[in-house]
Amino acid sequence: MNFEAQEKVFQKVANAADLPRNSGLKVVVDEDEIALFNLNGDVYAISDCCPHRGASLSEGFLEQNKVFCPWHCFDFNLKTGESEMVPHLCVATYPVKVEDGGVFLLH
Repeated sequence: MNFEAQEKVFQKVANAADLPRNSGLKVVVDEDEIALFNLNGDVYAISDCCPHRGASLSEGFLEQNKVFCPWHCFDFNLKTGESEMVPHLCVATYPVKVEDGGVFLLH
């Protein structure tokens, strides 16, 4: 069998105007639910599903560089995906950029 490596490229997943400052937005990319966050003008992307009980992290609240799960307040660092409260819990992070009014994700 011949398997070719699939090259990852940034793809547009949202309009920047749809992600107001200090808010979250869930997008679906290749069947994966991704949470986008605009924290004080910086945009981050992490897996939307809390590994504790499956809550949508895009509905959580932001504080400092973290999102807190809306169900049980587990914290996830927007840069690393790690939780300070429960170190064995973590979520995937994705490279993201804002360009020409769009939000682009490397997935």
